Amino acid sequence: MNRDQVEGGLRHLKGRGQTALGAVAGRARPQAEGALNQVLGGAQYAYGRSRQVAEGLSQDGAALAGEIETRGRHAYERGREVYGEARHRGRQALRRAESHPTETLVAVAGLAFAAGWLLKGRR
Repeated sequence: MNRDQVEGGLRHLKGRGQTALGAVAGRARPQAEGALNQVLGGAQYAYGRSRQVAEGLSQDGAALAGEIETRGRHAYERGREVYGEARHRGRQALRRAESHPTETLVAVAGLAFAAGWLLKGRR
């Protein structure tokens, strides 16, 4: 609870008391002042409550932003690692293909034959 909630609640209670005393005494002015204090106290309490909720949402938003930043950094670092590994393996494969052209030709021909055989429809 914050100060506005406490003060608003007390002002609302004070207004209820004023309204009740004015009604008992049969006087219109204390009743009107009491009604005004009830309304103003309720409004101040509602303001305090909304301020408390807004502060909570702000803190939750900051926590979520921190979590998003952490996960984003992790994803970025993981992406860099995967990119480096793929680049390394690609270079290794290229060097192997260049140093063994016959094996590469046989492997590509075998893959082309297998793909053609698997993709041709049954007749």
